[in-house]
Amino acid sequence: MTGGDEDPRVAGLRTAVSRLRRELAAHPAEFTDRAIAEDELAALAAMATGGLPEIPRLRRSLLLIAGAIGSVSALSRGLSEVRRAVDLFGETPGR
Repeated sequence: MTGGDEDPRVAGLRTAVSRLRRELAAHPAEFTDRAIAEDELAALAAMATGGLPEIPRLRRSLLLIAGAIGSVSALSRGLSEVRRAVDLFGETPGR
């Protein structure tokens, strides 16, 4: 999908992930799981670029990111935006 045919959920996910990646890059403090958060945000960005992502993989990445940066209050707004973007994809089929 391109241009006007793009799924708005994918565009929203890409925007939220990009914003949180920038916030994380600008965050001065080092913390134990920072590399995990960076890797999973890169994975989410790749999924958002590749079209309609797999819901179970989206949710797994979100959980890993939340676990890695959940206690960093300066990143909580960006994390919430990513969570809302992932939630727009709904539940895993069969649940």
